[in-house]
Amino acid sequence: MMPGVANVVWDRETAEHYDSTSAEMFLPEVLGPCVDVLAALAGAGAALEFAIGTGRVGLPLSDRGVPVSGIELSPDMAGVLRGKPGAAAVPVTVGDMASVRVPGVFTLVYLVFNTIMNVTTQDEQVAVFANAAAHLGTGGRFVVEVGVPAISGLPAAELGRVFDISAGHVGIDTLDDPVGQIMSSHHLTLIDGRWVRNSMPFRYVWPSELDLMARLTGFRLEHRWAGWDRAPFSASTTSQVAVYEKVSLEPETASDGRGSRRGGRRVRTRV
Repeated sequence: MMPGVANVVWDRETAEHYDSTSAEMFLPEVLGPCVDVLAALAGAGAALEFAIGTGRVGLPLSDRGVPVSGIELSPDMAGVLRGKPGAAAVPVTVGDMASVRVPGVFTLVYLVFNTIMNVTTQDEQVAVFANAAAHLGTGGRFVVEVGVPAISGLPAAELGRVFDISAGHVGIDTLDDPVGQIMSSHHLTLIDGRWVRNSMPFRYVWPSELDLMARLTGFRLEHRWAGWDRAPFSASTTSQVAVYEKVSLEPETASDGRGSRRGGRRVRTRV
């Protein structure tokens, strides 16, 4: 396997402007169905959000009466969350979602807005699944929202594509390493009258690859939808919400693929 690249840690400037530059993700018609599904899956139990960010999902889910905890890699993103109303009810641990453990047993772990792709090796993505399993009892669920790779139509000679040109934003994806499934998103965003450039790598992941990661860590696929409205998934779908149910309890320490241990637990499905 090709080595990955450094995982994304959002800096202070990005954290301070994150909500305003992602305003469309806070729209009621976008956020409402997401929170509805997560609240239903959590039921009477507690939820853990991997990469909780500034609390876009965690805070309204907490407002629904679901006990929510979070793990966030960026101290600056966690700092923004902690300054918001309702944040006192949502404890956040700063650390790597592939390995950090938080107290308690949860009925739901969730990872939204393509963030599984910010983990840039396959081994580390598997470790994320293993860490989710470590926080769940049997029958608990791990929910992953992520886009379906759109590289099949990219000509071999093309290095990338422009995916957005709008009044305050230009977005370009580049294909950096087809073997390692590494791309980068490059953003030019108009912030306070100046154009700010931000680039970050990501590792795209196929639906079948996600399912195999789930099987390796003790999950089975329960649902795959095209979105939070539970629309059917099809060959033309560009995004997915995958719901995995934990079915096994056998632990195994997961490796990060570089000879070191990440402190996660790998759970093998008995067959």
